[in-house]
Formats: sequence, C-alpha cells, structure tokens
Amino acid sequence: MLLVTGACGYIGSHFVCHYLSQTDEDVVAVDNFSMGHRQALTPWQGRIRFYDHDIADRTALTRLMNENQVSAVVHFAANAYVGESQVLPFKYLDNNVGGSTGLLQAMAEAGVKRLVFSSTCATYGKPQYLPIDEKHPQKPINTYGSSKLMVEEMLRALALSKGLKFACLRYFNAAGASDSGEIGESHEPETHLIPLALMAALGKIPQLKVYGDDYDTPDGTCIRDYIHVLDLAAAHCQALELLKSPDFVGDMEESDGLGIAINLGTASGASVKEVIAQVEAVLDKPVPYQIEARRPGDPSRLVADNSKARRVLAWNPRYDLKRIIETAAQWELARRY
Repeated sequence: MLLVTGACGYIGSHFVCHYLSQTDEDVVAVDNFSMGHRQALTPWQGRIRFYDHDIADRTALTRLMNENQVSAVVHFAANAYVGESQVLPFKYLDNNVGGSTGLLQAMAEAGVKRLVFSSTCATYGKPQYLPIDEKHPQKPINTYGSSKLMVEEMLRALALSKGLKFACLRYFNAAGASDSGEIGESHEPETHLIPLALMAALGKIPQLKVYGDDYDTPDGTCIRDYIHVLDLAAAHCQALELLKSPDFVGDMEESDGLGIAINLGTASGASVKEVIAQVEAVLDKPVPYQIEARRPGDPSRLVADNSKARRVLAWNPRYDLKRIIETAAQWELARRY
C-alpha cells in the first residue's frame, strides 16, 4: 500500500485524488493538519486510511507502515513559504529536515525501500543558465531551498547505506485546481501569484502587489514557469511506476544508481503581467495591482528544462497557462475550504 505524507495539503490532496482514480488500491494518508484540509479528500474518504501524525513521530510511522504493509512513500509534508523560511529558519530545519529524518528512519525500520520526494527548483538558487536542467548547480539562496536540498542529500546517503530507491521531483511554480472544482489551492496566508490575482479581480483583497517592474524581461516583470497541480500529480504516479521497475537505474552518481532527480515544469515562462492579463481575460474583470519594490533574491526568469521528465517518465504537461487559470478561477469562485 502507498503512504502519502502531507496528503491533505495543496499538492498532496490533488495527488491522492488522481492516484485513487488510476488504481484500485487504497492509500494511507498522514497529515498533522497544521496546513492541510481534510475536506479536500472527502470524495475519496472511503478509500483512505487517515492518520493524524507528525512525520517526526518515528515510532507511530513505523507502526502504521507495518500495520498497513506499506511498500512505497510519496513525501509532500513540508513548510513551503520562502519568505517565512528566512525569518523562521529553524522552523524549516526542524520540520522539513528533522521531520523527514524521522520519516526516513521509520521507512528503514519497516523495510520500505521506495520514495518519491516533493522537492523544488529552489534548490538551484539563482540560475546560471536557462532553461534550468537537472545538472544545474544546486546553490539555494533561502532556508526553504536549503532544507529541501538537505533532504535530497539524506536520500543519496540512504541509497548507499540502506538501498533506498528514490526520485526527487523538483517542481517549478505549482498552480491551478482540479477540473471538477472540488479541490484547489487554499493557503493561509496566500502568497502565490495566480490565486492572489484572482482574489484581487474578485474583490476579495484590495489589490495585487507586483514586486518589481524593472527586470530584464520584455515587460519588466518576473517570468516564471507555471505547472498545473494535476500535471504534477501525474508525474508522481509515473515516478512510482519507474521505481517499481526491476530495471530501474537512477542517474545520480552519489547514490549508486538508486536515485534520480527530475524537473517538473512546462519549459515555457509567463511574466507577472502576462498572468494578470490572462486572469482578466478569464474572469472578464480587471485586476487592480500596485507596483512594489523588488523582493531580495528574486531572479528575473525561472524556466525548466523538462526534457528529462519527457524522456524518463514519458510525461507531458497537459495544461497551458489559460487552462491553469481557468481551473484556479473555478475553484476561487466557489471554494469549499
């Protein structure tokens, strides 16, 4: 059986729903509900075994892995606010790194050998070239990125010492909501551009803050690679299948061929102003916004090279920016939680 940490979070909940729609197996869902929403999984609750646990609780996790005959783990649970990670670094080191250590120790004690890890393009830091491929140097410039890189390093070490098979999936900018409108993005506070632009257009917040309009880009605003949350969910399913293969050979030399790192992005970027224009087109409403000073450390462009995901996972993102915003708008207009 599959165990999913952070199963009630934004990406975790979309993954669980997608996974259950593709298989007859049930899922073990672990979440401490500090940020997740159990309502997100209501449509599938009959096939989910919920555990209200912290991932650092090694004893509880070992027990539930043994009880449920867990064979693989998809690990989403983490704090993920870049700005907050700079103000509260030990919160991120304690939860993202310390919590993952507890999870990994529980996996070792229960004999679970396969893990798909929710990583991030923030491990790369400031881009030295574009698009960013998996060989790009990893030099994070914030504690969030550093915490994810530390977990990647732990996975490499455990591949060598414990025979762990793993896939690190490095997301670019996750966005969008389910096609049904039943689940979507709900953070407190919300920091992501697309939901904030939608909220500004709908009058839920006074205006959108745009951080900098003097970057070296065609319209002066930052360019980012937005990837739909269901495209991410599909990639996790494909990564699980890859790890199940008896012929799996990773390509991270530091892990004796038991690990692989894969970027997940669309390989095309959109500027802040392009996102605003698309939100206005979808809602047929203006997005009020205010130009603010640049945020420290924000690169002008972040775009993925996703050729490895296409080659190794046979993965192709299905959602373009318009559809991403349409699904996010459908959720924002009638959000359930």
